[in-house]
Amino acid sequence: MTAHIQNAQLLLLSGVLLTACLAKLLVRAPVAGTPEHVHGVPVPGRIRGATALWQGRRASVGLGLTEGALGLALLVSSHLSVRLATTVMFAAATWIVGELRVRRPDTGCGCFGGLSTRRVGRRSVLRAMLLTAVAVTSLPAPHAGYEALLDGPVDVVLVLLIELAVFAALSPELSVLTDRVRRLRPVTPCERRRSPLSETYARLRASEAWTASENAITSAVPLDVWREACWRFVVFPAHVDGRDTELVFAVSTAERSRTVRVAAVPSTAPDPDREPLTATF
Repeated sequence: MTAHIQNAQLLLLSGVLLTACLAKLLVRAPVAGTPEHVHGVPVPGRIRGATALWQGRRASVGLGLTEGALGLALLVSSHLSVRLATTVMFAAATWIVGELRVRRPDTGCGCFGGLSTRRVGRRSVLRAMLLTAVAVTSLPAPHAGYEALLDGPVDVVLVLLIELAVFAALSPELSVLTDRVRRLRPVTPCERRRSPLSETYARLRASEAWTASENAITSAVPLDVWREACWRFVVFPAHVDGRDTELVFAVSTAERSRTVRVAAVPSTAPDPDREPLTATF
Protein backbone atom coordinates (compact mmCIF):
# COMPACT_ATOMS: atom_id res chain seq x y z
CA MET A 1 0.00 0.00 0.00
CA THR A 2 2.89 2.35 0.79
CA ALA A 3 4.35 1.83 -2.67
CA HIS A 4 0.96 2.63 -4.24
CA ILE A 5 0.75 5.91 -2.33
CA GLN A 6 4.29 6.87 -3.36
CA ASN A 7 3.52 6.12 -7.00
CA ALA A 8 0.39 8.29 -6.82
CA GLN A 9 2.54 11.20 -5.59
CA LEU A 10 4.63 11.04 -8.75
CA LEU A 11 1.52 11.37 -10.91
CA LEU A 12 0.25 14.30 -8.83
CA LEU A 13 3.58 16.15 -8.96
CA SER A 14 3.93 15.56 -12.68
CA GLY A 15 0.40 16.82 -13.33
CA VAL A 16 0.96 19.96 -11.24
CA LEU A 17 4.30 20.74 -12.92
CA LEU A 18 2.95 20.24 -16.44
CA THR A 19 -0.12 22.35 -15.65
CA ALA A 20 2.06 25.12 -14.21
CA CYS A 21 4.26 24.97 -17.32
CA LEU A 22 1.33 25.35 -19.70
CA ALA A 23 -0.19 28.16 -17.62
CA LYS A 24 3.07 30.13 -17.59
CA LEU A 25 3.54 29.71 -21.33
CA LEU A 26 -0.04 30.37 -22.41
CA VAL A 27 -1.48 32.78 -19.83
CA ARG A 28 0.60 35.92 -19.58
CA ALA A 29 0.62 37.62 -16.21
CA PRO A 30 0.00 41.39 -16.08
CA VAL A 31 3.16 43.45 -15.82
CA ALA A 32 3.55 45.11 -12.42
CA GLY A 33 6.38 46.97 -10.82
CA THR A 34 8.07 45.84 -7.64
CA PRO A 35 7.88 48.72 -5.15
CA GLU A 36 10.55 49.36 -2.58
CA HIS A 37 7.92 50.06 0.10
CA VAL A 38 4.59 48.43 0.94
CA HIS A 39 2.30 50.35 3.31
CA GLY A 40 5.30 52.49 4.28
CA VAL A 41 7.42 49.46 5.23
CA PRO A 42 10.65 48.92 3.25
CA VAL A 43 10.66 45.73 1.18
CA PRO A 44 13.95 43.85 1.71
CA GLY A 45 16.18 43.59 -1.35
CA ARG A 46 16.09 39.80 -1.27
CA ILE A 47 12.29 39.89 -1.50
CA ARG A 48 12.38 42.33 -4.41
CA GLY A 49 14.87 40.09 -6.17
CA ALA A 50 12.80 36.98 -5.53
CA THR A 51 9.68 38.73 -6.79
CA ALA A 52 11.39 39.90 -9.97
CA LEU A 53 12.80 36.44 -10.57
CA TRP A 54 9.46 34.78 -9.91
CA GLN A 55 7.24 37.15 -11.91
CA GLY A 56 9.41 38.46 -14.79
CA ARG A 57 8.18 37.29 -18.21
CA ARG A 58 11.46 35.76 -19.36
CA ALA A 59 12.05 34.15 -16.01
CA SER A 60 8.45 32.92 -15.99
CA VAL A 61 8.91 31.23 -19.37
CA GLY A 62 12.21 29.71 -18.28
CA LEU A 63 10.71 28.50 -15.03
CA GLY A 64 7.73 27.08 -16.90
CA LEU A 65 9.99 25.14 -19.25
CA THR A 66 11.95 23.82 -16.27
CA GLU A 67 8.73 22.72 -14.59
CA GLY A 68 7.59 21.03 -17.79
CA ALA A 69 10.90 19.20 -18.13
CA LEU A 70 10.71 17.99 -14.53
CA GLY A 71 7.09 16.93 -14.98
CA LEU A 72 7.98 14.83 -18.02
CA ALA A 73 11.09 13.45 -16.28
CA LEU A 74 8.97 12.27 -13.35
CA LEU A 75 6.81 10.34 -15.79
CA VAL A 76 9.60 8.60 -17.70
CA SER A 77 12.42 8.28 -15.17
CA SER A 78 12.76 6.79 -11.70
CA HIS A 79 16.17 8.37 -11.10
CA LEU A 80 16.59 9.88 -7.65
CA SER A 81 18.16 13.09 -9.00
CA VAL A 82 14.92 14.02 -10.80
CA ARG A 83 12.92 13.63 -7.62
CA LEU A 84 15.47 15.55 -5.57
CA ALA A 85 15.37 18.42 -8.06
CA THR A 86 11.56 18.42 -7.85
CA THR A 87 11.68 18.48 -4.05
CA VAL A 88 14.12 21.39 -4.06
CA MET A 89 11.92 23.32 -6.51
CA PHE A 90 8.80 22.91 -4.38
CA ALA A 91 10.71 23.77 -1.22
CA ALA A 92 11.97 26.98 -2.87
CA ALA A 93 8.45 27.75 -4.07
CA THR A 94 7.15 27.33 -0.52
CA TRP A 95 9.72 29.82 0.78
CA ILE A 96 8.97 32.37 -1.94
CA VAL A 97 5.18 32.09 -1.55
CA GLY A 98 5.49 32.46 2.23
CA GLU A 99 7.68 35.54 1.86
CA LEU A 100 5.32 37.09 -0.69
CA ARG A 101 2.38 36.64 1.66
CA VAL A 102 4.22 38.50 4.42
CA ARG A 103 6.18 41.08 2.44
CA ARG A 104 4.09 41.63 -0.69
CA PRO A 105 0.42 41.35 0.25
CA ASP A 106 -0.54 43.27 -2.90
CA THR A 107 0.64 40.72 -5.46
CA GLY A 108 -0.03 37.21 -6.68
CA CYS A 109 2.45 34.36 -6.55
CA GLY A 110 2.63 33.70 -10.31
CA CYS A 111 2.62 29.96 -9.60
CA PHE A 112 0.34 29.36 -12.58
CA GLY A 113 1.25 32.35 -14.70
CA GLY A 114 -1.51 34.87 -15.35
CA LEU A 115 -4.02 32.77 -13.41
CA SER A 116 -2.19 33.46 -10.12
CA THR A 117 -2.96 37.16 -9.93
CA ARG A 118 -4.84 37.21 -6.62
CA ARG A 119 -2.98 38.12 -3.48
CA VAL A 120 -1.18 35.26 -1.79
CA GLY A 121 -3.30 33.79 1.00
CA ARG A 122 -3.09 30.93 3.43
CA ARG A 123 -4.40 28.48 0.86
CA SER A 124 -1.53 29.16 -1.52
CA VAL A 125 1.05 28.76 1.24
CA LEU A 126 -0.57 25.56 2.51
CA ARG A 127 -0.71 24.20 -1.04
CA ALA A 128 3.01 24.81 -1.54
CA MET A 129 3.82 23.16 1.79
CA LEU A 130 1.72 20.11 0.97
CA LEU A 131 3.32 19.76 -2.47
CA THR A 132 6.75 19.90 -0.85
CA ALA A 133 5.68 17.14 1.55
CA VAL A 134 4.35 15.13 -1.40
CA ALA A 135 7.68 15.54 -3.21
CA VAL A 136 9.53 14.23 -0.14
CA THR A 137 7.13 11.28 0.09
CA SER A 138 7.73 10.38 -3.56
CA LEU A 139 11.53 10.09 -3.21
CA PRO A 140 11.58 6.30 -2.57
CA ALA A 141 8.79 5.48 -5.06
CA PRO A 142 9.70 2.20 -6.81
CA HIS A 143 8.43 3.09 -10.30
CA ALA A 144 8.44 5.93 -12.79
CA GLY A 145 5.23 7.84 -13.23
CA TYR A 146 4.12 6.23 -16.48
CA GLU A 147 4.56 2.74 -14.98
CA ALA A 148 2.30 3.66 -12.07
CA LEU A 149 -0.19 5.10 -14.56
CA LEU A 150 -0.24 2.00 -16.77
CA ASP A 151 0.07 -0.77 -14.20
CA GLY A 152 -1.21 0.95 -11.06
CA PRO A 153 -4.09 -0.63 -9.17
CA VAL A 154 -7.31 1.05 -8.18
CA ASP A 155 -5.66 2.25 -4.96
CA VAL A 156 -3.36 4.54 -6.94
CA VAL A 157 -6.30 6.10 -8.78
CA LEU A 158 -8.30 6.64 -5.58
CA VAL A 159 -5.38 8.26 -3.78
CA LEU A 160 -4.70 10.47 -6.80
CA LEU A 161 -8.34 11.58 -7.07
CA ILE A 162 -8.47 12.50 -3.37
CA GLU A 163 -5.26 14.50 -3.63
CA LEU A 164 -6.47 16.27 -6.77
CA ALA A 165 -9.64 17.28 -4.92
CA VAL A 166 -7.56 18.72 -2.06
CA PHE A 167 -5.29 20.49 -4.55
CA ALA A 168 -8.30 22.02 -6.31
CA ALA A 169 -9.76 23.22 -3.01
CA LEU A 170 -6.49 24.99 -2.21
CA SER A 171 -6.17 26.63 -5.65
CA PRO A 172 -7.64 30.16 -6.02
CA GLU A 173 -6.66 29.97 -9.70
CA LEU A 174 -9.75 27.86 -10.41
CA SER A 175 -12.10 30.78 -9.73
CA VAL A 176 -9.93 33.06 -11.90
CA LEU A 177 -10.05 30.53 -14.72
CA THR A 178 -13.82 30.19 -14.33
CA ASP A 179 -14.26 33.97 -14.55
CA ARG A 180 -12.15 34.11 -17.72
CA VAL A 181 -14.18 31.33 -19.34
CA ARG A 182 -17.41 33.12 -18.45
CA ARG A 183 -16.17 36.33 -20.04
CA LEU A 184 -15.57 34.44 -23.27
CA ARG A 185 -19.23 33.46 -23.45
CA PRO A 186 -21.48 35.77 -25.48
CA VAL A 187 -23.52 37.85 -23.05
CA THR A 188 -27.06 38.92 -23.93
CA PRO A 189 -27.62 42.64 -23.23
CA CYS A 190 -29.60 43.03 -20.01
CA GLU A 191 -32.41 44.93 -21.73
CA ARG A 192 -32.94 41.99 -24.10
CA ARG A 193 -32.27 39.18 -21.68
CA ARG A 194 -35.18 36.96 -20.66
CA SER A 195 -35.68 37.36 -16.92
CA PRO A 196 -38.47 35.23 -15.37
CA LEU A 197 -40.55 36.78 -12.64
CA SER A 198 -39.43 34.04 -10.28
CA GLU A 199 -35.81 35.14 -10.72
CA THR A 200 -36.77 38.72 -9.87
CA TYR A 201 -38.55 37.66 -6.68
CA ALA A 202 -35.60 35.47 -5.65
CA ARG A 203 -33.14 38.35 -6.11
CA LEU A 204 -35.48 40.74 -4.35
CA ARG A 205 -36.01 38.61 -1.24
CA ALA A 206 -32.28 37.85 -0.98
CA SER A 207 -31.35 41.56 -1.02
CA GLU A 208 -30.52 43.90 1.84
CA ALA A 209 -33.14 46.36 0.57
CA TRP A 210 -35.88 43.78 1.11
CA THR A 211 -34.57 42.76 4.53
CA ALA A 212 -34.52 46.39 5.69
CA SER A 213 -38.07 47.06 4.43
CA GLU A 214 -39.79 43.72 4.99
CA ASN A 215 -41.40 44.63 8.33
CA ALA A 216 -43.01 47.74 6.82
CA ILE A 217 -44.66 45.87 3.93
CA THR A 218 -48.33 45.20 4.57
CA SER A 219 -49.10 42.71 1.80
CA ALA A 220 -47.23 39.83 0.21
CA VAL A 221 -49.00 40.56 -3.09
CA PRO A 222 -47.41 43.37 -5.15
CA LEU A 223 -49.57 46.23 -6.34
CA ASP A 224 -47.84 46.40 -9.69
CA VAL A 225 -44.95 44.89 -11.65
CA TRP A 226 -43.41 46.17 -14.86
CA ARG A 227 -40.12 46.09 -16.69
CA GLU A 228 -38.11 48.91 -18.26
CA ALA A 229 -34.80 48.23 -20.01
CA CYS A 230 -32.48 46.51 -17.48
CA TRP A 231 -34.81 46.84 -14.48
CA ARG A 232 -37.98 45.24 -13.22
CA PHE A 233 -40.00 47.34 -10.82
CA VAL A 234 -42.11 45.75 -8.09
CA VAL A 235 -44.45 47.89 -5.97
CA PHE A 236 -45.65 46.79 -2.51
CA PRO A 237 -48.00 48.57 -0.10
CA ALA A 238 -46.32 49.60 3.14
CA HIS A 239 -46.85 51.47 6.39
CA VAL A 240 -43.95 53.78 7.26
CA ASP A 241 -43.87 56.30 10.13
CA GLY A 242 -47.60 55.96 10.68
CA ARG A 243 -48.52 56.69 7.07
CA ASP A 244 -49.55 54.48 4.20
CA THR A 245 -46.99 54.49 1.42
CA GLU A 246 -45.73 52.38 -1.43
CA LEU A 247 -42.28 50.87 -1.71
CA VAL A 248 -40.95 50.59 -5.25
CA PHE A 249 -38.18 48.02 -5.66
CA ALA A 250 -35.97 48.19 -8.76
CA VAL A 251 -34.42 44.77 -9.43
CA SER A 252 -31.68 44.41 -12.03
CA THR A 253 -32.35 41.90 -14.81
CA ALA A 254 -28.66 41.53 -15.78
CA GLU A 255 -27.38 37.97 -15.67
CA ARG A 256 -24.80 38.32 -12.90
CA SER A 257 -26.09 41.44 -11.19
CA ARG A 258 -27.76 41.28 -7.78
CA THR A 259 -28.47 45.01 -7.54
CA VAL A 260 -31.75 45.92 -5.84
CA ARG A 261 -32.81 49.49 -5.03
CA VAL A 262 -35.83 50.76 -3.14
CA ALA A 263 -37.70 54.05 -2.98
CA ALA A 264 -40.77 55.15 -0.98
CA VAL A 265 -43.54 57.05 -2.78
CA PRO A 266 -46.86 58.40 -1.48
CA SER A 267 -49.67 55.89 -1.55
CA THR A 268 -52.24 56.29 -4.27
CA ALA A 269 -55.94 56.00 -3.58
CA PRO A 270 -57.22 52.42 -3.94
CA ASP A 271 -59.09 51.62 -7.11
CA PRO A 272 -62.08 49.34 -6.38
CA ASP A 273 -62.21 48.27 -10.03
CA ARG A 274 -58.55 47.22 -10.09
CA GLU A 275 -58.17 43.56 -10.96
CA PRO A 276 -55.55 41.33 -9.23
CA LEU A 277 -52.20 41.15 -10.98
CA THR A 278 -52.03 38.04 -13.15
CA ALA A 279 -49.65 39.04 -15.92
CA THR A 280 -46.18 37.52 -16.22
CA PHE A 281 -43.08 39.14 -17.60
